[in-house]
Amino acid sequence: MSKSIFQSVAVGLILVGLLPINTNGQVKNQVTTAGQMQREKMKNDKIAENPVLAEWKGPYGGVPAFDKIQVSDFIPALEEAMKLKKAEIDRIAGAKEKPDFENTIAALERAGQALSRAKTLYDIWSSSLNGPEFEKVESQMAPKLAAFNDEITQNIALFKKIESVYNSPEKSKLTSEQQRLVWRRYMNFVLDGAKLEGPAKARVSEINQALAGLFTKFNQNLLADEGELYLEIKNKEDLNGLPQGLIDAAKAQAVSKKLPDSWVIANTRSSIDPFLTYSQKRELREKAWKMFINRGDNGDSHDNNAIIPKILKLRAERAKLLGYPTHAHWRLANTMAKTPEKAMELMEGVWNPALDLVKKEVADMQSIANKENAGITIEAWDYRFYAEKVRKDKYDLDQNEVKQYLQMEKLKQGMFWMAGELFNLAFTQVSDVSVFHPDMQVWKVTNKTSGNLVGLWYFDPYARKGKRSGAWMNSHRDQHRMDGKEVPTIVSNNSNFIKGNPGEPVLISWDDAETLFHEFGHALHGLCSNVTYPSLSGTNVAQDYVEFPSQILERWLSTKEVMEKYALHYQTGKPIPQSLVEKINNASKFNQGFQTVEATASALIDMKLHLMGDADIDPDAFEKSTLDKLGMPKEIVMRHRTPQFGHIFSSDGYSAGYYSYLWSDVISADAWEAFTEAGGAYDKTVGKKLHDYIFSVGNTMDQGEAYRKFRGREPKTDALMRSRGL
Repeated sequence: MSKSIFQSVAVGLILVGLLPINTNGQVKNQVTTAGQMQREKMKNDKIAENPVLAEWKGPYGGVPAFDKIQVSDFIPALEEAMKLKKAEIDRIAGAKEKPDFENTIAALERAGQALSRAKTLYDIWSSSLNGPEFEKVESQMAPKLAAFNDEITQNIALFKKIESVYNSPEKSKLTSEQQRLVWRRYMNFVLDGAKLEGPAKARVSEINQALAGLFTKFNQNLLADEGELYLEIKNKEDLNGLPQGLIDAAKAQAVSKKLPDSWVIANTRSSIDPFLTYSQKRELREKAWKMFINRGDNGDSHDNNAIIPKILKLRAERAKLLGYPTHAHWRLANTMAKTPEKAMELMEGVWNPALDLVKKEVADMQSIANKENAGITIEAWDYRFYAEKVRKDKYDLDQNEVKQYLQMEKLKQGMFWMAGELFNLAFTQVSDVSVFHPDMQVWKVTNKTSGNLVGLWYFDPYARKGKRSGAWMNSHRDQHRMDGKEVPTIVSNNSNFIKGNPGEPVLISWDDAETLFHEFGHALHGLCSNVTYPSLSGTNVAQDYVEFPSQILERWLSTKEVMEKYALHYQTGKPIPQSLVEKINNASKFNQGFQTVEATASALIDMKLHLMGDADIDPDAFEKSTLDKLGMPKEIVMRHRTPQFGHIFSSDGYSAGYYSYLWSDVISADAWEAFTEAGGAYDKTVGKKLHDYIFSVGNTMDQGEAYRKFRGREPKTDALMRSRGL
């Protein structure tokens, strides 16, 4: 409403005697109140009309209206949500009262709820429902969202209020959780450049906006190569050795691509890894391997090599502006490792022992190839194929035999049972909430003893076009109890299992089963959260600690209780034989050289790239020369080659932080030995400590302190070395 129109309306109301006036003819405060009410009504109408912006209604504390959302809703919703949050921030920053915890820190926790909801849905569409129409939304909104975040963190008046609370002697009277929240809010603002001035502050914002656009393009290129490139198999004999489930999935892929007489191997890890493991056609293995490892590196319109140097240069410039020698030093300032040097020390400590193990693994493979008169030297596309032969030869363990007992649905029930034993949680499937894809299912999670609602768990299991590869957990709403209101969490696990024929059970590999339990560990970290403030809830912990709860959860998969009750043959329903479980346990250290080297190589490249400062980088050349210096075996490729390394180039998320998986595994290996030293995997005393000091506390205390409370000491690296056979 323009000023002139508003004035005309006000005068009309005065003339009919509806509003009182001052002696000078001005409308009294009631006009302001009426105007505020009108604006509030307009705001609420606008929120209610857009399902991306609307409050989550319905059961379980409210749920997203997935079934009502259109891609066209996102831009107006995000723009309106930013306006709403800006108004809330302006009120906090402009308040006349002396800054304190309630009017500044707690107020910031309450601010921006509409934007939080909209951004949650935006991220879901980006990772799980992407396509040409949504790509346009991302390209337009990613820089705007980055600029908006900078507008908040660079708000001088707001930061001065936060700093005032941080430095106030009154802080000592706050609860320990409130003090932690003050510290975290202050540190985040400082790390994001709140203390910068003038041109430096403006330049950081420019950099963040430019990076947001580059991240989006990198991710879109990767999605394109994963969705558009595939291996077509036309001859049935070329399927020799493949499990029936993979053959069925390949046929379904072919039908979806209008190739009904062929079979299609998708360019995603969930399809490529089993193909490389079982395909008897070496030339096809090579073709599939090259297709997969060259994602983002094909010299075409989806090539990421020109994007990466721009990202690295901008990150280096930003780090210097923020007062850090490199991007790596900036990213690790608020982690457990604290410095790149500490992270490098860990990686270099496992590198050489892992290389020695790889030499033995390759020698075993070559020996079998020679016995079979294969007439080959083991190459990278042979590794999984011959590793499986070695597994059978050394441990009499056939992964295809194991797979017959690994039904995804049964293992999911095993996870629920395990969560009940460890954390007293119960899972009940519900159908009274909307989902964003027909494959998605939802469970209500409650406390087994009290029956009280804990939250919701969404599960989106299958690969599809427009969904990024891999597996991940999302928190759609963080648990908290601000203002005396219990708000239950909503979390999701997202996988890329291959969907088989209707009505048939989905059989998964042992590695995929471990990944299923791993991601469920992240979900439990969110579901077990028991904190007051959302910013400290669940998985909102240090980057190199967040993988610890998920990695330790993997270890419950192989426990006798889960195996006997839930590892059931898909045809007979009989539990997996104990003799086969013993073979699995005996082979638990098998291929650890390969797994350690492929992951650590990625972590080392990540860290070394981000320690190079503003040097000119040719990604492919840097990758090759660095790996050569490290002595990377020719039979192994990085788990994530640089042009497809979404962890570090589709956002700042894991940049200079891929080491976190190894760092967290040090902690998880040490923590697991707390169970083995006690009464076993389901020891109630150790389980309660795991819940009380790891899974429920979020970021309400320093993570090092939390671990010491659980374990009684610092973690030791020797448990990791033992668990990996290094």
